[in-house]
Amino acid sequence: MISPDSFKESLTALEVANATEAGFKKVFPDWEYVKVPMADGGEGTVQSLVDATAGSIKHADALDPLRRNIKAAYGISGDGKQAILEMAAASGLELLEDYERDAMNTTSWGLGDLIRAALDEGVEHLLIGIGGSATNDGGAGMIQSLGGKFLDKDEKQIPSGGAGLSKLTTIDLSQLDPRLQDVRIEVACDVDNPLTGPRGASSIYGPQKGADEQEIKKLDQNLKHFSEVIQQDLGLNIENESGAGAAGGVGAAMLAFLGAELRKGGDLIVEMLALEDTIKTADFVITGEGGMNHQTIFGKAPIIVAKIAKKYNIPVIALVGSISEGYEEVYKHGIDAVFSILPEVTNLEEALNNAYRNIERTAYNVAEVLEIDL
Repeated sequence: MISPDSFKESLTALEVANATEAGFKKVFPDWEYVKVPMADGGEGTVQSLVDATAGSIKHADALDPLRRNIKAAYGISGDGKQAILEMAAASGLELLEDYERDAMNTTSWGLGDLIRAALDEGVEHLLIGIGGSATNDGGAGMIQSLGGKFLDKDEKQIPSGGAGLSKLTTIDLSQLDPRLQDVRIEVACDVDNPLTGPRGASSIYGPQKGADEQEIKKLDQNLKHFSEVIQQDLGLNIENESGAGAAGGVGAAMLAFLGAELRKGGDLIVEMLALEDTIKTADFVITGEGGMNHQTIFGKAPIIVAKIAKKYNIPVIALVGSISEGYEEVYKHGIDAVFSILPEVTNLEEALNNAYRNIERTAYNVAEVLEIDL
């Protein structure tokens, strides 16, 4: 079984799997190869799950964090029942230049545009990754995009962004898209931050979204006010819920307004791909990622794959773009061997451009070693 993550900025997970298969087939042409492109709920999840389910990539009109018109991608599974969305595609930091980062004014409206587009496809299940957001608006923009109203004292919609939450007096969900009641929504959320306070959305993630110290305090106050109005109008106390502070408070909006379930990204992927059923029939498992280091053990795709394989005593080999400090920890979590695909000293551009050929070559060499033992 070949189940790697993508190599960021170079190859999709399926392309990595194809290159790995090509290398192994030079030595073992008669083996059966099962390829399951993997992800951990972060960047690349849409492409990996579309590839793994023989699905399709769709594009929707959306607003970016600064309300500019863009085309944003999302995925539909092969059976048409599931939509896979990444918040970053419409409301992510990657859409902004460094000087454009502005947590006081950026909006999650575009994520709502993607959700609405997925509902138009008639899906039954939404899987939404909320990493990489550029926003700190508590998910208000997302809900406004879906028909909800966040009103000020004059019964007008509050302005976009985290700053606008200070004007909120009333929440009106009477015109929220009714189709949301008929879909199951699961959110890939690998952080447990509450909405407010020292570990809240603003304090922890505000700086990377362009907020200075004074703005962070204001944003935190605004989210606290937001939670108070939610409790006042909806009777829900979500301020200290685990994950409520994810994506600038989008986690809170998912819980309070959409009845979503926040789950570890890896767990969601494993279930959707029925990964364990496939792994347990394998003789060898090959996984990998672009860079392996001390952070890999914290829920990254290779570790998700390896932990399942170890339940069945199946050997796990990882092919990676680079190896850096602390990677040895993966040996305690189910991976038996790690091979870097880089054959020589090179620059980043060459490494990215030559990744397919380097993976194929490394897989071939690994297969030759396995042949000695077999």
